Amino acid sequence: MASLFYCFFLEAQLPQCCSATRQFAMLMTDANFLKAHQSPLPFRGNKPAGKMISFSTPDGKIGHAYLVEPVQSTDRYLVVFHEWWGLNDYIRHICDSLRTALGTIRVIAPDLFDGKVATNPKDAARYSGAVTDARAKAIIEGVLGYAGPRARVFTIGWCFGGGWSLQASLLAGTRAAGCVMYYGMPEKDITRLKTLHADVLGIFANRDQWINPGVVDQFVADMKKAGKHLEVHRYDADHGFANPSNPVHNEAATRSAYRYTLAFLKARLPKP
Repeated sequence: MASLFYCFFLEAQLPQCCSATRQFAMLMTDANFLKAHQSPLPFRGNKPAGKMISFSTPDGKIGHAYLVEPVQSTDRYLVVFHEWWGLNDYIRHICDSLRTALGTIRVIAPDLFDGKVATNPKDAARYSGAVTDARAKAIIEGVLGYAGPRARVFTIGWCFGGGWSLQASLLAGTRAAGCVMYYGMPEKDITRLKTLHADVLGIFANRDQWINPGVVDQFVADMKKAGKHLEVHRYDADHGFANPSNPVHNEAATRSAYRYTLAFLKARLPKP
């Protein structure tokens, strides 16, 4: 069964019976996908500048997130979605860096694993595969509620989080202001894409065997049919190339993608 899923991904012909996020979850049964994700290298950075917060979620539970406050109060939010490793020190470091680079904006990283962090592919597959659409959407709705009805919401994510970055921008409705997704599973329902209120920046890897060039080409075509703006940059790199704790890290591609990311976000940030 796992090999069947693998073939579907290589041909960019995943069945349309389930959501984009569940399609990504199918990869957790693919031994090749797990083998392509080596355990992350130890990450050493500065002491986190932000703090963990809690908030209510519509399913009656509590959600958690890492929040980095700006110097001045603002209704601009950047929601950061972690990889399949979870909300770890590397993601906190990225949040700190983005807040510094973007200025007056709140950066908030929801924990879609509800407290679990993986340090090896086996646990990462187990945690990310166990995430339900209902719970993840409840956490995102909780973040949007925390941001408030007047917030301008930007999203960014990688791999597992790349797909959720796009889903969060869809959930944000008219509050959505810009979406960045790094090698995440695209939304394939054109009817849903038509409801998107934000431009999208897609960063993809040509050597990615799963979110492969065929999947990206289909996303480009679907966004065009939906009448939405999509900016795409592709790199001769592997899935997960932008994380320096990843053994397949590509430094040159990461620097280039980060420049495009900052330019995309800054161009859409409302003036103070």
